[in-house]
Amino acid sequence: MASAEGMQPDAHPSKDTATEGNEPTEGDMGKWVDPAGNPTYNFNEDGTVDWYAWRGSKKYGANCLQCHGPDGMGSSFAPNLTESLQNLSYFDFVGIVVSGQQNQWTSPNSIMPAWGEDPNVMCSLDAIYIYLRGRADGVIGRGEPPRPPKNDEGQKAEYDCLGF
Repeated sequence: MASAEGMQPDAHPSKDTATEGNEPTEGDMGKWVDPAGNPTYNFNEDGTVDWYAWRGSKKYGANCLQCHGPDGMGSSFAPNLTESLQNLSYFDFVGIVVSGQQNQWTSPNSIMPAWGEDPNVMCSLDAIYIYLRGRADGVIGRGEPPRPPKNDEGQKAEYDCLGF
């Protein structure tokens, strides 16, 4: 299991890991949570990340990468999310994704659109957060993580949310 002790030496933990720790406990549908109940990552015995962290990397690539760059590392017009999560809790992150945000970064006209009505984002919001939390904590490297064993319950919940 991953913990703050397993972070890379130059990593800066996410706010939730810094304040709540990261002793993952399995919750509903194979989703892991920290002691405060916030979504978090876990590692399988074979060293792969859990399904939600892997799925979050896929959904990040489909919905967030265009602005926030590869691996959450930022771009010229959107912030580095691995740094942003050092100051944002899970609930702060959700609020920004759902409602959007304007003029909070270096670009004077920066706009984070509100994604609260987009099921492609909302049905995978926890997975995206889990992936970015692992990136911020330095335990999920750059690039797509190796695919873990399938999580039928998690996949069904996502498909049900999307209306498949």
